[in-house]
Parts: sequence; C-alpha cells; structure tokens
Amino acid sequence: MNTTKEHVLAALSQVQEPDLKKDLVTLNMIQDLEVTDNAISFTLMLTTPACPLKEQMKQDCIQAIQKNIGSQYEINIKFDAKQINKIDPASLLPEVKNVLFVSSGKGGVGKSTVAANIALALQRAGASVGLLDADIYGPSQPILFDAEAVRPGITQHEGKNIMLPAQVEGLKLMSIGFLIDGAQAVVWRGPMASSALRQFIADTSWGALDYLVVDLPPGTGDIHMTMAQLAPQASAIVVTTPQSVAVSDARKGAVMFGMDGIKIPVLGIVENMSWFEPMEHPESRYMIFGEGGGAALAQEFETELLAQVPLVLGLNDPGRGGLVRTETHPLFQLFNNLAGSLVRKMSVIQNG
Repeated sequence: MNTTKEHVLAALSQVQEPDLKKDLVTLNMIQDLEVTDNAISFTLMLTTPACPLKEQMKQDCIQAIQKNIGSQYEINIKFDAKQINKIDPASLLPEVKNVLFVSSGKGGVGKSTVAANIALALQRAGASVGLLDADIYGPSQPILFDAEAVRPGITQHEGKNIMLPAQVEGLKLMSIGFLIDGAQAVVWRGPMASSALRQFIADTSWGALDYLVVDLPPGTGDIHMTMAQLAPQASAIVVTTPQSVAVSDARKGAVMFGMDGIKIPVLGIVENMSWFEPMEHPESRYMIFGEGGGAALAQEFETELLAQVPLVLGLNDPGRGGLVRTETHPLFQLFNNLAGSLVRKMSVIQNG
C-alpha cells in the first residue's frame, strides 16, 4: 500500500505538544508535508524559535512514523516558528509576542543581572529579544553590558521622531542610562517617570520581537502600574534572595501582580545568591543569606521556584562582569534552563 499524506498525518496526530497537551496535527504544527517513495519531509512549526523541546518533538515524530508506517522511509524534519501575530492593533507593542516583567520587592537582590542573563539565554536559543531597562531612577543595563557610551538611533515616521533601540550583543536594548550622564540623578515625580517610560514604549521602534524582557524598578509603584497598562500581554517573575527581609518585600511585589487593574500572571520565583560555593571547596555550600526563602514564597503563591542562583565571583557584582556569555561559565546551563522553563510557561499562556 502506498503511503499517503493522510497516513502520515494520522501517525503524527498521536504526537502531543508537551506543554499545550494537544496533538501536532490539531495545532496545525505540521506544514509543507511531502511524501515520496522513499522519503517523508515536513516542517514542524514551533510556537517560538526558542522552544526547548523541539528535539524531543522531532524524535517523537520520527518514532510515530516508524511505528505506524514503517522504518523504510528517510524522514526529513525542518523547524520554523510561527509569524508574530499582532496582539491588538491599538497596542503600543503590536509586534511583540511575549513580554516578561522581571521584578523584585527591594533593590540589591540581583534583579537586573537576572533580567539581562535571561534575555541573553533567550537570544542564544534563537529568539529575537529586546531588553527594556524600566528602572528610571537607577538604570543598570548600560553598566552590565559595558555600553554606557552607546546611544540609541533616531528615525522619522510620519513626521515624528522615533527612537531605535541600541543593538548590544544581539539584543535590542533601551535604557534612560543611554540618554543621561551616568553621574546625573533622575529626580522626577512618579508621573514624570511614567511619562518617560511610555515614550520608551510608544516612541521606540522595537519591531517584531519574540520576547521583550522588562527590568522593572524595585518595589511597587507608578512605573509598575504603567507597564501593566502598556503591556497587558505580559507575565512576570519575582526575584528575591533567601533572607526574610527580601522575601517580605518580594511578597508585596507578587501580591501587586494579582491586584485588580493589573492581573499579570506570575510564572514563578527566582532565588538569587542562594549560597556561596568556594571554587577550592566545591563540595561546601555557605548559606550566607539563610535558606528556604524562595521556596516558601513560591509555595505561598502556589507557583514554582524556577531557579536558585548561587553566588559566583563576578556574576553578582553590582558592576560589570555579571553577564553569562560562554559555555565555560558555571551558570551557563542554569540560565539556559531557566529561559527554557519561561519559554514553556509563556507558550502555554500565549497559545493555550
């Protein structure tokens, strides 16, 4: 019996997308299917270029075809990602598919470093990524990326000046730190800061992005409410350190995202500076800031402790040196895994 496209689709209908819990055929993820006498070829359309489960789905497809049709065929599977759909023509971010808020209840817990490394990990996975430094009063991203001399571009659109994000290490990056002197203090009332942030959204050409990571300022306030209004498609993570003071403040941030008028889903908790492990004694862990705070907070809000990030010399410095760029870095896989977990959770929200 000659194998037809219908036979192949019937076999592939037994393969589920692991997060969405529906089969690949129902989800219309099988495209450009071709069947010849000795080969079966198709494109597996992913929900995001950064999908961490694409190899697993590829192997599941091969096994389903071999089990239900036979092993005599050469099976060729390519990957592609769905085009970014406009979320809302009236949205200020109409071509941004996913927005991730990275928040903390207090300063000094490493929120900006975590945000930057998540953005880099998403970009490594093949996604188009932007990073918005929304901390108007204390911008950190230009320092972390050693890009304080960088300036965003300007273009004209319909007679209006539009900013172009700086291009830094494959990311589109915008920060008020690019526009002011590094030693200058931003002494603005809340409405002025919110207005500046709105300009960073409305008057910046972000273009088509798979992910926009937003490094929010510490605490809760005008900027957080403004961002929730400007990016209703957002989800959030909360960064804390293990000690009780940081957890107490982080709790307020998690509560804020659930308030009426905001309602941003919290994907989980990231506990930073969980322990210190000396290089000369890798079997020893020193819980400098206590332990268990992140897990307790995740349990309280019925969410997940996504990662525990240990203290590593250089990474947790408040200045330069905090970015994980190479495979040899001890936290390279940790941030790759964290980004993968976030991709899966955002995919469920976006496509569920």
